[in-house]
Amino acid sequence: MRNSRTDALSGSKIKSFAGIKKISRALKKRGKSIVFTNGCFDILHYGHVKYLEEAKRKGDILIVGINSDSSIRSIKGKNRPIICQEDRSRTVAALASVDYVTLYNEDTPEKIIKAVKPDLLIKGSGWNKEDIVGAKFVASYGGKTKTIKHYKGRSTTNIINKIAKTY
Repeated sequence: MRNSRTDALSGSKIKSFAGIKKISRALKKRGKSIVFTNGCFDILHYGHVKYLEEAKRKGDILIVGINSDSSIRSIKGKNRPIICQEDRSRTVAALASVDYVTLYNEDTPEKIIKAVKPDLLIKGSGWNKEDIVGAKFVASYGGKTKTIKHYKGRSTTNIINKIAKTY
């Protein structure tokens, strides 16, 4: 018997750009509220988990855009990511709070945001709302953009630095 956890691990929550666009349209027709967030999720930690749980509470469906390996290298440099995109996608998809995951190769998720047309766009509180990619587009059709607080001291960079220092 399959359950949502085994589905996530097998990748059924992971969708292509075309797939997530089609799913989003169908969900909207059914009156579902779509929340979208994005990130690298390079080394998944407690801060990520709490952030995604809180984002899920804001709507019916949580879609997470994940930067591809090439996108992360472009943004963070040649030594990142630590974890490959397939593993990062499957790990995020395995979380109960996450309904769908999609990868993107661009530096920003703007293309996916325009395809999904979320009711709510979420980012961490480290972002100024006016600087959040897609916020103006989401506002153009009546959607909202909100931030969720970061969990102090919890970041992938802190984990990498601690490992480097310790070992």
